[in-house]
Amino acid sequence: MTVLNLALLSVFLPTFFVVSITPGMCMTLALSLGITVGVRRALWMMAGELLGVGVVAIASAVGVATFMLGYPTVFEVAKYAGGAYLIWLGVQMWRSRGKMAMPGEGAILPSSTRWQLAMQGFITAIANPKGWAFLVVLLPPFIDSSLPMAPQLTALILIILSMEFLCLLLYANGGRTLRRALRSGDKVRLANRISGSLMILVGVWLALG
Repeated sequence: MTVLNLALLSVFLPTFFVVSITPGMCMTLALSLGITVGVRRALWMMAGELLGVGVVAIASAVGVATFMLGYPTVFEVAKYAGGAYLIWLGVQMWRSRGKMAMPGEGAILPSSTRWQLAMQGFITAIANPKGWAFLVVLLPPFIDSSLPMAPQLTALILIILSMEFLCLLLYANGGRTLRRALRSGDKVRLANRISGSLMILVGVWLALG
């Protein structure tokens, strides 16, 4: 039995990888913890963050399914609004403004227990507007209404969590190097402009695709 549309999947994978790798609250946290507590201890934060992303993804998926099955017109309006919102976030990042812009210095966190690290990751994921916006807005284009909804959403959410974990590891492992490379203001602005441009492109694709 086919669970996923392979044509949609071929676009879904690179799109969500770009979404996950774009600097945001969770990736900045992984970057900071990779510097301050090391990758091994940062895994506890990642576990909490992935649990939070899973909660957000399930809640978003339920809303997406409701819109698709019962309110197709409202769903289309939400899609355009979501695209405009992502473009606005991209512009804010390009200008090195807003909560999603990468700061010049990584946050210095005090020594924390495993539970505190996990809760830090969970709370950051739940409170992250990027996660809610992307999952609510970007899931619908990759859902094939001709296929069973539950297994399709389950498979997509598992893929999202896998890519999120990979990106968290990349940020944590590269934390010390990135901290040195992005210490100066000019380079931070360049990083924000690259990430903001990618987000703007995603927003345009979403609104017009």
